[in-house]
Amino acid sequence: MNLRLPPDLFRDLGRRLLGLVGGLVGPAQPPATGADDPEAADAVRRAGDAQAAGRLDEARTLYRYVLQRWPAHADAHRGLRDAAWTAGDAGEAIAVQQRLVSLLPASERALEHAWLAAAHHELGRRALAAGDADRAVGEFRAALRADGTFVPALVALGDAHEAAGDRREAVRTWERAAEAHPALPLLARLEHVFHQEGRPSRMIALYQGASERAPDNLALAAALGRVYFELEMLDEAAEVFEKLEVRVPDSPTVHAYLAAVFERRGDTRQSLDEYRRALRLAHAFEWPHECAACGAPAPTWRERCPRCDRWNVLRPASR
Repeated sequence: MNLRLPPDLFRDLGRRLLGLVGGLVGPAQPPATGADDPEAADAVRRAGDAQAAGRLDEARTLYRYVLQRWPAHADAHRGLRDAAWTAGDAGEAIAVQQRLVSLLPASERALEHAWLAAAHHELGRRALAAGDADRAVGEFRAALRADGTFVPALVALGDAHEAAGDRREAVRTWERAAEAHPALPLLARLEHVFHQEGRPSRMIALYQGASERAPDNLALAAALGRVYFELEMLDEAAEVFEKLEVRVPDSPTVHAYLAAVFERRGDTRQSLDEYRRALRLAHAFEWPHECAACGAPAPTWRERCPRCDRWNVLRPASR
């Protein structure tokens, strides 16, 4: 006998089975955050006190207890991360941070990714200082997987390739990075290479291209003018710095280079005027930067802010 079953039978049975299982098991519960639990708050407070007093083992034990009871407690993750890092246990610190990132909504992950990038970058720096270029490369790549815009790691990855004896890969690393992030420290690495190789046209093209991609970045324009000046292309240098003078009339960098251009042209009077203006405004001729997080000024680019100590937040000042 040829038994014919209704075509929707198995689909309907499957739906009923899933509904039955769901009713028995219940909906999946998110991990407890302990955000409003006084016991969790007290344990985290005691852990923080122990951490501040330097009792790192006690602090880590308390933080682990909190995370066993309330696995999604964000402050306990951060506390355990910091205590582990201070104790020299980078492995636990990074693992805890990765769990924290997975728990947070996407809108809150940027700062935590930045911490991961900074941690891997620091481990890479240590490896490079110890002469382990291969390990350093791995750490810098891990930093960039956490935060692809982390300029210190973009710079240092090329440094690690160069330390390993692969200058070609170092240059490729910096060039790829500079295409997406035309930051001065990256361009300075490439400029040094092109200068050593006697390729002035590449030096000019480097800053021209960067300035075109980031026309509001006046520091890049100033760097282009500096390269023109160093190559004795005085008319081009003067044009760049005269345009900059209109936009940033109080920049000592601009007036110092204009003075030097006039001096090489033999125009002593204008040269002295510009030098006086530069010296009156400041005594340093690096392009100033400022922190994107707290607004603190810095005389030049640094890997981290001198005030808030955050990584990768200094940007060229626009005024």
